[in-house]
Amino acid sequence: MVDVSKQIEAVTRALRTEDVDGEETRIQILAQEYPASIEDVWDAATTAERIARWFLPITGELRLGGRYQLEGNAGGEVLECAPPSNGTAEYRVTWEFGGGMSWVTVRLTDEGPERTRFELEHAARVADVPADMWDTFGPGATGVGWDGGLLGLSLHLGAVDGSLAPEEAEAWAVTDEGKAFYRAAADGWGKAHIAAGADREAATRAADATYGFYTGEMPGA
Repeated sequence: MVDVSKQIEAVTRALRTEDVDGEETRIQILAQEYPASIEDVWDAATTAERIARWFLPITGELRLGGRYQLEGNAGGEVLECAPPSNGTAEYRVTWEFGGGMSWVTVRLTDEGPERTRFELEHAARVADVPADMWDTFGPGATGVGWDGGLLGLSLHLGAVDGSLAPEEAEAWAVTDEGKAFYRAAADGWGKAHIAAGADREAATRAADATYGFYTGEMPGA
């Protein structure tokens, strides 16, 4: 069993659009606090053995300038890598998938004894995302996937009760518990979409489509 409600409520989600190097860019942000030291969270988020335990198997050189590849998913280059120092840490990578490129930044902040804030920022140029895909799914297309990643890290670090190995995630998505998680995560991104200025009805449709994509079940089916 996974404490779905606790996990959903523990994550903050935000969306904004801004100019980055002359390109209109959508930036999605997820953040959560974990009951672990900044050094432990850094190790969990930057070493291949531990990443495979809560996210996906990963190969490559996980160092500045190195390239990585997540099994069956994105690969890219490590653009920045600043291990824990004075209560903060950060890394930034390219996120290359399906012929496209976006950017992921992870920031850690020491919030006290055995308490670390984990923030993930995913930036994608508006011009690089097909308009029909955005209109259909909105920010949930990628945001809900990252919600799944934060759930995995939460279970790994003991922030929520339960157990779910990465290789079990696909089957779990169609269980009642998995559907409850993806419904709530999709709705969370629908709220973030509205807060960023989207039409409520359009954001709700996009959240429904995202839920259907991840579970194979449309609302009311």
